Amino acid sequence: MGTTDDNNDQCDGDSEEITSSNKECTSCEQNNVDNISEGIDIVAMVDTSTCANCGKEGISDNMNICNKCKSVKYCNAACKKKHRTKHKKACEKRVAELHEEQLFKEIEPEECPLCLVPFINGNKTESFKSCCGKIICNGCIHAMKMSEGKDLCAFCRTPPSSSDEEDLSRVRQLMDKGNGEAFCLLAGLYSRGRMGIPQDYQKANELYLRAGELGCDEAYYNLGHSYHTGTGVEVDKKKAKHYYELAAMNGNMNARHNLGAVEAMARNNERAMRHCIIAARAGHEKGLDGVKIGYNQGIVTKDEYATTLRAYHERQKEMKSDARGKAETLGTFS
Repeated sequence: MGTTDDNNDQCDGDSEEITSSNKECTSCEQNNVDNISEGIDIVAMVDTSTCANCGKEGISDNMNICNKCKSVKYCNAACKKKHRTKHKKACEKRVAELHEEQLFKEIEPEECPLCLVPFINGNKTESFKSCCGKIICNGCIHAMKMSEGKDLCAFCRTPPSSSDEEDLSRVRQLMDKGNGEAFCLLAGLYSRGRMGIPQDYQKANELYLRAGELGCDEAYYNLGHSYHTGTGVEVDKKKAKHYYELAAMNGNMNARHNLGAVEAMARNNERAMRHCIIAARAGHEKGLDGVKIGYNQGIVTKDEYATTLRAYHERQKEMKSDARGKAETLGTFS
């Protein structure tokens, strides 16, 4: 028995030695795994692209991109220049596709910053406030008058300006801050010759352009109208359509309706109806009238008409409120 115990002890010792010699350090194993994982993460994080001209790969963020179509990249400006002729046709095609996608994309209407109810497309049921630069629906303006018993801005509670000079001063301060709506308002004053400002259509159009660049869809619509009618500029139907399109892409449904009319005049009936359907779905009454005409002429299918009509009524419900109804009944405007 004693001999057996000695042998067992020897065997246990040998096992421990073998185990100790073959097993690697646990911390070293973990370090190796971490190093490999870190390497994989770094590779995954680096976004690479292939140069459209020479085929070399490079880090995407460091490469030149086609300024027009944004769909191809180059390792440097030289490759970009060399590939320009080969890429031109594909580039123009892609630019046209991107323009179509943006032009016929439905966007949600803007909301009143107070009641959060969408503005009514195509109707002047809201007012621009020169004190804070906000556009407020007439429902909220009416509610403020009823609750306070005096004419304060519904958003910032500032009293109305006491003179045209003070109002213009407020507008110009907003313009200095890059408020597109303020540029558009001043452009309208130049167009109509109001508040002591001399009528100057050319100046108005310059201001409309700047307002549009700052995101004011109404300004692009007005500029399109100027080119359509020749107000302060030579009549240019191509430019009129261009600015109507910019206005429509920014959510202006009056411009969208005009585009429908322009396309219908050019016998582009399918495009005309696409514009009318988008306008109608946004709650624009004239847009729905256009869809009805298309349906009667067989351009719009029964299902398309039914779906559009349903969307029109749903949007109309969304844009209504008790305060707006009271303001409309009482003629509350500011």
